[in-house]
Amino acid sequence: MFTGIVEELGTVLALEEQSDAVRLTVEGSVTTDAALGDSIAVNGCCLTVATRGEGSFTADVMKMTLDKTSLGALEVGHRVNLERACTPTTRLGGHIVQGHVDTTGTILRREPGEHWELVEIALPEQIRRYVVLHGSITVDGISLTVAELHDESLVVSLIPETLARTTLGFKQPGDPVNLEADIIAKHVERLIKND
Repeated sequence: MFTGIVEELGTVLALEEQSDAVRLTVEGSVTTDAALGDSIAVNGCCLTVATRGEGSFTADVMKMTLDKTSLGALEVGHRVNLERACTPTTRLGGHIVQGHVDTTGTILRREPGEHWELVEIALPEQIRRYVVLHGSITVDGISLTVAELHDESLVVSLIPETLARTTLGFKQPGDPVNLEADIIAKHVERLIKND
């Protein structure tokens, strides 16, 4: 489990194509205490540390993950959001994030303000029912509040810290982002349907 509070921007060092997967190597200081088998969220996707190097780690990313998320579009040199899994004593600064991406959305527009920036993202139909105004959404692993909600899109408001420390600081209209809806909404829906 994660909190959606990105710890750092890492850099993709290598992508080794395999028949039905990719071995992804990422540089980042979050690996200093990572052990084999630990979970690290990369742009919001929960990946398992398969090998560890000096300041880097490698994870195996299967085809389904590559197809369902924006990880399939990564190239060497791309920057990625990194967060280690939380522990029972971690402050939950964002919201409960599983690292199980539901779908991808596309950045539609950016609107700079004096002290923040609004980013509008296309909201795919399969997760619309889980998204509410002022509720939580995970975008590329970042826990964000829905500032505006439209029929086919949502808007998030990014403070300077988020712009400086995450991929949303430089992604542009047309770029894909990973979206994970709030797990609590999914559980409530399931409970109601089974009642």
